[in-house]
Amino acid sequence: MATIKLEGVSRSFSIEAERLPVLQDVSFEVPSGAVVAVVGPNGSGKSTLLRVMAGLLPVDRGEVTIDGRPVTDVDPRVGLVFQEPRLLPWRKAIDNVAFPLELVGVSGYERRRRALALLDLVGVVAFAEAYPGQLSGGMRQRVAIARALARDPHVLLLDEPFSALDALTRERFDSELLELWQRTGSTVVVVTHSIPEAVFLADEVVVLSPRPGRVIARVPVDLPRPRTAGTYADPAFARIAATIRNHLAGTPTDYASEEAAAAPVRDVLERAGEPAWFDPFGGGA
Repeated sequence: MATIKLEGVSRSFSIEAERLPVLQDVSFEVPSGAVVAVVGPNGSGKSTLLRVMAGLLPVDRGEVTIDGRPVTDVDPRVGLVFQEPRLLPWRKAIDNVAFPLELVGVSGYERRRRALALLDLVGVVAFAEAYPGQLSGGMRQRVAIARALARDPHVLLLDEPFSALDALTRERFDSELLELWQRTGSTVVVVTHSIPEAVFLADEVVVLSPRPGRVIARVPVDLPRPRTAGTYADPAFARIAATIRNHLAGTPTDYASEEAAAAPVRDVLERAGEPAWFDPFGGGA
């Protein structure tokens, strides 16, 4: 487990010879072993924030620390899962999970042992020998999560990991994610557009403003754990969700800016000498 701290984090991108501010003076702390959800309108810099926390993007100003140590580059303490699993299609599920271990020289036997254990942890060990094209979308995302856990990260960052799933399947995966969190003890930050999902998962919800993203509210989630389907019917659940909606009420959306801002991530990876499809955390470029 690890404590994450952001202090005055700002980040902008050069878009058509102009600086596009995406994050502005973002400050909050994620206690060790906690789950924090980040919500905000499109273009508020949520995905950029996760990339900064993972060390994939440098900050313009401010600092991100994990247990007091600055994040200045790709950080092995962090596992990152993107909205799209982006598994390597020519590698079986077990080999996708083992890939980060292969990159750091772990032996073949140990890679396989660890990959099988992680596939079992996320509930798809029976499909270890299947290729991504033979798996459902939910199964592929489970494999991506297992791959992000391959190097025992202290911090797990998830960027809309279940947004492509139908509502009922998404609720089931949210419950399974909490079970996984309880078993691994990781500190978790999850970006989501779903207020109910944020409330169900988190100990606290961080609300970002429209671009440039600033923290406009930090809403504690005082719901007991473990959380079940009955949690959604708790009057406190509705109260917390309404508080978050009130903070977001009237915020305009900017659907183009975050997509444009994400493009330089590929450039960052390529300048670092990595192939464009490679993500050291298992989520994709």
